[in-house]
Amino acid sequence: MKILVSDTLAPEALEKLHSTEGFEVQVKTGMSPDELKQVIRDKDALIVRSATKVTKEILESAENLKVIARAGVGLDNVDVETAKSKGIQVVNTPGGTSISVTELALALMLATARHIPRADLSLKKGLWEKKKLGGVELYGKTLGIIGLGRIGSAVAERARAFGMKIIAYDPYVKEAAHRLVSLDELLADSDYVTIHIPLTAETSNLLSKAQFDTMKTGAVLINCARGGIVDEEALYEVLSNGKLRYAAFDVFKNEPPFPTKLLELDNFIATPHIGASTREGQVRVGVEAAEKVIQILRR
Repeated sequence: MKILVSDTLAPEALEKLHSTEGFEVQVKTGMSPDELKQVIRDKDALIVRSATKVTKEILESAENLKVIARAGVGLDNVDVETAKSKGIQVVNTPGGTSISVTELALALMLATARHIPRADLSLKKGLWEKKKLGGVELYGKTLGIIGLGRIGSAVAERARAFGMKIIAYDPYVKEAAHRLVSLDELLADSDYVTIHIPLTAETSNLLSKAQFDTMKTGAVLINCARGGIVDEEALYEVLSNGKLRYAAFDVFKNEPPFPTKLLELDNFIATPHIGASTREGQVRVGVEAAEKVIQILRR
């Protein structure tokens, strides 16, 4: 059985593959689509992260492919419908980086509360702007969580340790440890709003001008989920006019997001889609993806 790894995996994951009898493993990253079409032709399994785009054209070149494993959560880069039509099983590792993304969401909340990026930059410029950089506490604030899956629930658990009040919106959850409300109610009542849902046709531009008008003046928006859930043009307006105090995003509709006016704003904090990029998280998703491929091919 031949396995192709087309994106960088943790060494522990590669060791798992190489040490398993009966498998020939090829690691080849950074391929162009034309290269991938040739290399994948005789492969039984493909393991990717987010860089490789497994398009319909790529899948039509795969003559033996039985399984595609995404070492991570989203399957945006895999044409799942074409894969299914060809009898190719598609699997992911949804829990592997949950803690990593959870901790980044909390880090961004703290960064907005205490102006950490601005304070750091100011000090490195030789300025002592102590009076300008007074912040706020998370304690006692209401946190609205959109999506109560693994990550949303983990954020809620940790936010409670800060003394935050938790409310949540998730139309697919009927009972929860936290008060469930409508989206409009969540936006109206929350000091902080954090997004933890997938990007679908239903959630595209879920937060746009009408929803921002509903939010508290001075609220903060965090997005470590997917770009496209928030209307970025509308977000720029409410950050510019002071309706929202801060926004902090790890994801964008287009990545890299250049050019975007959001990066010109002092009250917008951005990271380059690093939510899952921790050492521990990458080991977990890589090993889990390898184990799933081995199990499926053995069957």
